[in-house]
Amino acid sequence: MEPISFGSDNHSGVHPEILEMINAVNRGHVVAYGDDHYTKEAEKLIRKQFGEQAAFYPVANGTGANVLSLKSVTTSYNSVICPNTAHINTDECGAPEHYTGCKLEAVETMDGKLRPQQIEAALSGRHDEHHNRPRVVSITEATELGTSYTPEEIRRLADTAHKNGLVLHMDGARIANAAAFLDVPFSALTTDADVDILSFGGTKNGMMMGESIIVLNPELDKEMKFIRKQGMQLASKMRFLSAQFIAYLTDELWLENARHANKMARLLAKLVRDVPGVEIAWPVEANGVFARIPKAVIPELQKQFFFYIWDEEKGIVRWMCSFDTEESHVREFSQAIRFACETYEKEN
Repeated sequence: MEPISFGSDNHSGVHPEILEMINAVNRGHVVAYGDDHYTKEAEKLIRKQFGEQAAFYPVANGTGANVLSLKSVTTSYNSVICPNTAHINTDECGAPEHYTGCKLEAVETMDGKLRPQQIEAALSGRHDEHHNRPRVVSITEATELGTSYTPEEIRRLADTAHKNGLVLHMDGARIANAAAFLDVPFSALTTDADVDILSFGGTKNGMMMGESIIVLNPELDKEMKFIRKQGMQLASKMRFLSAQFIAYLTDELWLENARHANKMARLLAKLVRDVPGVEIAWPVEANGVFARIPKAVIPELQKQFFFYIWDEEKGIVRWMCSFDTEESHVREFSQAIRFACETYEKEN
């Protein structure tokens, strides 16, 4: 058996119920490219979550969802305002800029969350043809630093964006974890908060490769089907993507998975909070723990458990929990952290 990883929720397997659903639809011949009854059923479930106006476009991966979402509402002289920690800015190999032609205007934040005044500041003085024209504000829920926007915070960002003629895009790779933490439905963080377009993720919460673009503002849903095809994200055997969303959204499997992952992250933070040399860097509001630990202990810990260094200079590491992380895994890991840090403290 492979050892448990705290590196990423992408490292986990596929939830058994989702695997069962994939197998269940693997029978007979079904019309391709989304003209099948499984995709229509998934779309009905999406609309129950996000409203009847929601348009559902399954895609293969999160980068595709983000890039095509941005592509659909921009032209090459536009720019996208986002946190400097945003996945589109740090982890997509320049794909948003390459495929949209747009400039990313990365804003430094305290905790991964944009504030309205930062949007206003990014807009100041940009009124002529010598500058890129801001078109989109992109936020991530939950953020790359493990924090979560409240519905009220998102609404204020939407109001600021719309007042200035901008579109609000949300990278929802971990929106399930944010919704579980805040104890609100998906709609509270999106439709009701006036988000225009959403990259709705499931891979990090039990799916095999389930991602989608959900256009919430009907005015922006004029060309997405063409953009998805040209962007190489139109799956021929789409039933296998759609089937995952059926299992994911039926009987709130998404919520069960996210609550468990969040619970494991909170437990881990609780168990190591008093360890000498350990400082929790940001509030634990999803399924990740970011901690500042003595740099010298990191290599030794990584020999036993896989995890990533987030900020090498500051000694901040990231520990991610998943739907299949068990309490015994967390306790074993926390004991290793405690032993390594206490040993380092005694020797230094």
